[in-house]
Amino acid sequence: MIRVVLADDDPLLLAGVKVVLGTAGDIEVVGDACDGLVAVATAAQLRPDVLLMDVRMPGVDGVEATKRVLAACPSVAVLVLTTFRHDEYVWGALRAGARGFLLKRASPERLIDAVRTVAAGESVLDPAVTGDLVDRFVRQLPAPVTDPRLARLTDRETQVLRLIALGNTNAEIAESLVIAESTAKTHVKRVLAKIGVRDRAQAVVVAYRTGLVTPG
Repeated sequence: MIRVVLADDDPLLLAGVKVVLGTAGDIEVVGDACDGLVAVATAAQLRPDVLLMDVRMPGVDGVEATKRVLAACPSVAVLVLTTFRHDEYVWGALRAGARGFLLKRASPERLIDAVRTVAAGESVLDPAVTGDLVDRFVRQLPAPVTDPRLARLTDRETQVLRLIALGNTNAEIAESLVIAESTAKTHVKRVLAKIGVRDRAQAVVVAYRTGLVTPG
């Protein structure tokens, strides 16, 4: 079972997410928190596999809570939930070590898939949020530069990096390239290793920084 803790100051959303995750036979919600401080304490006590973290909460926000949780429990996979497509907190949470981010209006199927994905040690980037973050942050980067790391990629791996930059999941990459999802997962791991990045968020920056993908 994937053990999950929920952190959000909206009791209705907490109840809804519990219902959604309860439909998955391999996921169990073991606790919840109404603010960042409680989230840190709950994660330290329960040591869940996944912590669904709202980034905008009273008192200690999700960014600071993510830092504290991962400092105490580095094995916890933090998945950030956000209401807003334009959310300056998201990159802060990723820098703090969150495994990815998802809009709260994501479909039940996508939410369940995201929990499973981060529990497996991978990253999740919601395409809707990724595009806006790129427009807001990546446009501020200097002009594209040649990066020798891209020369290490095969043509197929270059395709995979482009799809990662667009926020595609492993399943979506597999569908786009007409390959098995397990093969897509292997390609993603090889891409991250070859370009020397920790996760998909960093891969997105590399893709845009080098001009492999452009905003818009």
